[in-house]
Amino acid sequence: MGCQEELLVEKVCEIYDQISRLETLKPSKDVNMLFTQLVLTCMPPCPNLDLTKLSKTVQEIRSKLIRLCGEAEGLLETHFSSLLGSLDNPLDNLNLFPYFSNYLKLSHLEFTILRRHSAANACPARAAFVGSGPLPLTSIVLAKNHLPTTAFHNYDIDPLANSLASRLVETDPNLSKHMFFHTTNILDVTTELKDYEVVFLAALVGMNKEEKIKVIDHLEKYMAPGAILMVRSAHGARAFLYPVVDSCDLRGFEVLSVFHPTDEVINSVVIARKLKFPMHSSLDHEGLAPLMLPCKCSDQIQAFCPLNHEVAIEEHLS
Repeated sequence: MGCQEELLVEKVCEIYDQISRLETLKPSKDVNMLFTQLVLTCMPPCPNLDLTKLSKTVQEIRSKLIRLCGEAEGLLETHFSSLLGSLDNPLDNLNLFPYFSNYLKLSHLEFTILRRHSAANACPARAAFVGSGPLPLTSIVLAKNHLPTTAFHNYDIDPLANSLASRLVETDPNLSKHMFFHTTNILDVTTELKDYEVVFLAALVGMNKEEKIKVIDHLEKYMAPGAILMVRSAHGARAFLYPVVDSCDLRGFEVLSVFHPTDEVINSVVIARKLKFPMHSSLDHEGLAPLMLPCKCSDQIQAFCPLNHEVAIEEHLS
């Protein structure tokens, strides 16, 4: 690593030390300040940062930091979902959530990439969002702004999260007709997965590489051939905030595009299509090992993604 990367890692470790000493990660002045400082530290592009070359100590700090970020994010969303749910028109006040503009941009990016790789740019009839949480902003934004005819099935393991999310949606007569919530572990969902044309996998479902791959392998086993998987990942120093999904982790899928935003949208987006033949079985019906495709990515893009420049995004992805 160069001097710049060493300074970044040192700064991240300092912030981790302060975060780990907090009594609680519930939203507060100190919590907000430290996590904002962490995000701003990790946001600038850092192309020479190689996660595999970090020391064992830093690797352990990264793993712990991702879990702390996940816990803090869940508490933040729970706080604002409860706040919004107490209002007469929750969905008219989503901008109260401090990162709502980021979700607008990320959802627009995912919709644009999805449309580019969908047959005849058609809207999917049914989509699943795995790890929707108490404040399912992606599903809400996509349903209201981009995919108004799509039935969204939101999966979360936490009953409180789904209770809070349902309360927000039920106030909108139109949205509540095609937004559904399921409280279950996605690893327990099997045959239903074949009904979805698109499956979104949240960044914090699977907090480390092993957990993430287990979920992806499960989705590959039960999703319909040709269905689309949209995975959120992280790139560069942003990998201190979220788990990384590499193309080679998507066994049984053809990776269509990888997009690395460089603005305030933190998550990378990976879109992949399930292959026509099964990959979850070690042997096929003739006793032969299945064909394994090399890891490929037709587009790996690092670019600023302004919300209102749809044409620019299309040109990047072509």
